[in-house]
Amino acid sequence: MLPTLDARLTAAAELVRPGQPVADIGCDHGKLTAVLAASGKYPKVIGADLRPGPLAKAEQTLEYAGCKDRAELRLGDGLSVLSAGEVGSIVLAGVSALLIALFFLPYVTFELSKVTYQFTSLQLFTVGGPRIIMIPATRHSELRRWLWTHGFAFVADRPVQAAGRWYAVMAAEYTGERHEPTFSECLLGGTGSWPEGAGYAAWQKAKLPRMRLGVPDGTPLADEIDRLLKEETGL
Repeated sequence: MLPTLDARLTAAAELVRPGQPVADIGCDHGKLTAVLAASGKYPKVIGADLRPGPLAKAEQTLEYAGCKDRAELRLGDGLSVLSAGEVGSIVLAGVSALLIALFFLPYVTFELSKVTYQFTSLQLFTVGGPRIIMIPATRHSELRRWLWTHGFAFVADRPVQAAGRWYAVMAAEYTGERHEPTFSECLLGGTGSWPEGAGYAAWQKAKLPRMRLGVPDGTPLADEIDRLLKEETGL
């Protein structure tokens, strides 16, 4: 039996490049991996997770879905399970914006909970490289800014609601053209072009008073947040 995907994973699946290999990094129980493998649209489907437990459950999911022979499961840390040029799309679902950004860096060492992580680029900073599909659990604005300022362009920035909260399902590809976005661009991205955009915008703008705290008066950022707040209140 094929697993049912929630709205965010359904949106992510729709953004994967057809006809090319795909990797589901942090596949957890393997629901998205199974749906991708069962579709027959991809010559190779890789599901990867850092922990053996979820990977064992992903194997069961693939078996129940009848597509165990069409997917490969790998145990490993982030993008370390992939080789350069191996896939045309990489899905990163349910991790923080900070970790997503750090996955991309050509060679990064950073400290998080006293653990050192190292990542390689996998040609992510190459025009024509893989499409990156992301569902950041937090800090949507920061991830948008990071992508734009590091030469990525958005293929999609879709707002979806799942389990009572809003997500932004983002797909980006490297073009090498850097963009310095405004605060407003980072706050909403391209979500306004979708029917759900108004709901997402209201959710994001509700955070503005908290965002304004600690921003010095008279700075460009303070002025932009104040303008958005005035638009919301009509004052």
